[in-house]
Amino acid sequence: MKVRNLIIIFFLIAASNIYYAQTLSPGDGIRILFYNIADPISGDYYVQKDGSLLLPYLGKISMLNRNFDNIKQEVVLKYSSLYRNPEISILPLLKVNILGEVRTPGFYYVTGIEKVSDLIAKAGGMTPDADVDNIYITRNDQKIEINGQKVIENGSKIDDIGLQSGDGIYISRGWFSGNTSTILISSIAALTTIVAAIIYTTRR
Repeated sequence: MKVRNLIIIFFLIAASNIYYAQTLSPGDGIRILFYNIADPISGDYYVQKDGSLLLPYLGKISMLNRNFDNIKQEVVLKYSSLYRNPEISILPLLKVNILGEVRTPGFYYVTGIEKVSDLIAKAGGMTPDADVDNIYITRNDQKIEINGQKVIENGSKIDDIGLQSGDGIYISRGWFSGNTSTILISSIAALTTIVAAIIYTTRR
């Protein structure tokens, strides 16, 4: 096996471990898709304030202090006892927030494998005023800074940071953004006019 293939497998395994280690909080959810079941029970289901998930025919399932892999195994096992050999796909839905210089800021759901750059794309991309060197994540009262310019230039997500439930992403406005530069140029022009008028007046 080539070295390149080994590297790809390594990153896939690492991504998979992060994906399944995610924990779900109130406001998060799971997406269940049944491929060989006629009952209309495929859909998105969300964790309630008490930390429980209400699923069709299963009732409440506790999400407290459990990772996604553990939850998924329980859901698959219980539906397998109701249906014969069900083909099920279950994905986590993690609620995150992105604010600042993106075209459509607000709350979004991600499955846990997306990176910050993927969320920026979901939000319509950055505005022309965005400062790509000043992006950060707030996570559990911590601030994680990201070198967005490096990620964009490399065209790679290896140096990008994965997303977790409750993350808040903020993209700052650049100091010399389009609006700022317009205001600055207008101010300089006005100041120049005033100075010229003063000089003209004093010389008369």
